[in-house]
Order: sequence, then C-alpha cells, then structure tokens
Amino acid sequence: MKINAKKLSLTVFLPSLVLGLAACGGNNESGGEAKADENYPTKPISVIQGFDPGGGSDQLAQLTQPYLNEILDTTFTNEYVPGAAGAIAWTRLAQKTENDGYTLSITNSPMLMTNYIINEEFTYNLDDFDPIANVVTDPGIIVVASDSELETYEDFVKYLEENPGGLNVANSGVGGDDFFTQLKWMRETGLDMELIPYSGDGPSWQAVAGGEVEASFNNLGVVYSQVQAGNLKALAVFSEERMELLPDVPTVKELGHDVISGSARGYSAPKGLSEEVKQKLYDAFEQLKEDPEFVEGLEKVALPMDVKIGDEYAQFLKEDEELSREIWEDVKDEYEE
Repeated sequence: MKINAKKLSLTVFLPSLVLGLAACGGNNESGGEAKADENYPTKPISVIQGFDPGGGSDQLAQLTQPYLNEILDTTFTNEYVPGAAGAIAWTRLAQKTENDGYTLSITNSPMLMTNYIINEEFTYNLDDFDPIANVVTDPGIIVVASDSELETYEDFVKYLEENPGGLNVANSGVGGDDFFTQLKWMRETGLDMELIPYSGDGPSWQAVAGGEVEASFNNLGVVYSQVQAGNLKALAVFSEERMELLPDVPTVKELGHDVISGSARGYSAPKGLSEEVKQKLYDAFEQLKEDPEFVEGLEKVALPMDVKIGDEYAQFLKEDEELSREIWEDVKDEYEE
C-alpha cells in the first residue's frame, strides 16, 4: 500500500512505538550523576542501535569501534533495537539505562530530535542525554536501481512533473534525515512523490535494488559501495559541492534546487555520566580523529569526517533541533490527521 506524501498519518507508526515504550517505561534507573570511575572502562561497552544492521548507524559502528576498542582497551558490542525510527532505542537509553558509561547509543541527527518534534508519543528529549561526540556528517543522495529508466536527476524531476506523486520513494523512517530531506525537496520543487518509510538506510536502499520502490533518498556513505558495484545508480547528492569519490554525480543545488541535507552520526550516553567517564570518552574520540588509518577508512567509503566533542556536539544538536522544528511547523498540517 502506498503512503501518500500529503496524507501521511503519523499514527500508523505508533503500534511498534507503543510496544517499545511499554518495554522501556520509567525513568533512568540510576538517576543523577553517576559515581566517579577512575578505572573506567573495566568491562565491555554496549552500543544500542535503533536500526537494522546494514544502515548508516551500523556503518559508523563498524568503522569506529575497532579503533575505540584499542584506545579504551575494552570491547564494544552492538545491540540492534530497530523500530519507530530509532525512538525505541533512544527512549530506552534515556529512561532505562544506567548512566555509568557502559551503555551508549549511536545518535543520528536530525532523527534523534525530529522523532519527538513530530510525535508527542515520544517522551525523551535532548535533555535526557550526554552527547559524547559526533563523528561524521553524511550527505543525502538520490539513488535508483541500476536498470532504472530514470538515468538522470532531470529524468526524475520530469517524471514527477508529468506524473504527480507517481514514484514510490523510500526513506529510512518517518522523522529521519531522509524523510526531512524529502520534505525540504518537495517544498523547494513543488513536486509530490509517495513517501515509503523503512526501518533504516539499509532496508531503504535494499528496497530499491529489489524493485519494491523506484527510488530512495539515502545517505552517500551508506550506498557508495552499492553505487560503485553497479547495484544502484546515483542521480544527485545533497551536498554543497560534488563529492570527490563520485565526481560525475551532480549536486541538487547545481541543478537548480537549493537543498543541502544529510545525516550527522555520533555517540551519546544517558544523562549524568561522571566527569571522569565523560573525559575518557572525549579523549578517545580526540585520538580517533587523529588516526590516519581511521581517516583513510572514512575517505574510502565517502564519509566526510565531522568530529564535534562534548559541548560542541551538544550545541550542534540543539541548533539542529531548532531548524527541524521550524521545518516541521511549516508542513505539519499536510501530514497530521
């Protein structure tokens, strides 16, 4: 069943959310600031991911955690808790997780904030987290199947001009960066398409490759390898300038539509980490960004490094929250029942 972009009811996504929140319940169990732990870490660190394996969060985990394991002399383990566009995982982190530094989550902006901006059922907010570090900011991109009749961005635009709402276009979930990129793009172009939400970037591009939908608004770092392998075709990127690894793929801006958008991904903890634990995590990410092998690894998968640590990351999230709220206020009447 198609989900019409102009009649998208947020309530259809609530069953999984309600179940997830029921499982989470309550407030953060530890409450207040955690006790100092000068020997941190002394056991493995769990990382909650709010999406299925294979998407942008998982990619960040696989790229960073081998280095973090070594820097902190511990083991990072990933727990996948998909559903409600990441909100089940983030509600659990905020309200049902000890603030001792042994449970973190990959936090995606703007999705971390847009979840509760567009839906009052979500009960967490930025004040429930200690932002640790942003690591990358991944530009948005439009991809289609390798055998698609849409050869260029101009073909994509022309088809929608002639067939309003005539393309099924996937995103990583309602409230996510891809979803908001679609909103921005439709507002800028005046065009409509069918918005089809999936539980992450991975399922979104896989739906395109499998013929379930005609296109996906995704992230460059997630789909770059698929584009290189010939499984997907890139039509345009939502970056300020063309990306070096895809020099033949134009930006949406240069093609006449001033939309720049993407996903910032980093790590956050429940509110109340001790200063000692926070500082050790801050220092780990400072070391990470200086590691030439890590930097080279990001470049190979077309992920622009954008490290912001501690207060800088927190301020970035706050500003992104304000921008997202402004965008949603402009369009919410078209999506709410």
